[in-house]
Amino acid sequence: MNLSMQQLTGQSRDHLARLTESIWLHHRVIEPFRHLQDAAAAEGISLAIASGFRDFGRQLAIWNDKARGRRPVLSPDGSRSLDISCLKSKELVFAILRWSALPGASRHHWGTDMDVWDVAAVDPGYRLQLTPDEYSGEGPFARLSHWLDSEYVRELGFYRPYQQDSGGVSPEPWHISFRPVADDCSGRFELEALADLIRLSDIELKADILANLKEIHTRFIRC
Repeated sequence: MNLSMQQLTGQSRDHLARLTESIWLHHRVIEPFRHLQDAAAAEGISLAIASGFRDFGRQLAIWNDKARGRRPVLSPDGSRSLDISCLKSKELVFAILRWSALPGASRHHWGTDMDVWDVAAVDPGYRLQLTPDEYSGEGPFARLSHWLDSEYVRELGFYRPYQQDSGGVSPEPWHISFRPVADDCSGRFELEALADLIRLSDIELKADILANLKEIHTRFIRC
């Protein structure tokens, strides 16, 4: 199934299937993810998804909340919130992009990508933060993070697209992707179609996004 730009930009759900009551994934990712869960369970890891498919409207709300100061905009290492009143509009665009995808360009739109955690590693009622310290050192999900680097996980088709900091998206050790489908989605993504969508949307910082879209694509979308 070749995804249309409507699907690739989070404006359609035709490519999805339900995994749980609240989690949807690309229909070709459901079975591989269940195999991944079974493999994790054999290692004592209760693999769960915090966020799977996210549509354009949801990503737009996150973006606009950050641009308007209703949600924190984090420093590159995630250690503190930035004072966005001190940032120029272009600087704010790139600061938001370190931790939040541009609406229409999120890999979560494809249904191939998900944020994962280990339910068994924390007490009931634990408030998941999705921060790097949870997945490293003495963090509760450090063991999960190590396991996600295993050859077996790669053999099942999963990898972490934001594992290294290359000057774009900050490392997200919780973010995994099903490569066989995600690579196809990435190859079909059209930058001009994204630009048209941004022009028509009610997005904050629109002028600066469009003026810098090629750099945004290179640093934060293509990976």
